[in-house]
Amino acid sequence: MMGCKKCQGICGFVFLVLGVLFLLRDLNIWSFWNVQWWTALFIWLGVSALAMRACSDCQAMKRK
Repeated sequence: MMGCKKCQGICGFVFLVLGVLFLLRDLNIWSFWNVQWWTALFIWLGVSALAMRACSDCQAMKRK
């Protein structure tokens, strides 16, 4: 995904948080409603795509 530095940073942070949550799930430390990893991935992709669509910096980069 191509985006501005701000959007890449936010998406990377959310991806890191999801990774830690699923690591805790794999280690049987925390179980959160039996959500599968691919569901969280699709939600993350959808949210990041919508956020980058609303970001004026990303739209300016896309026009170039």
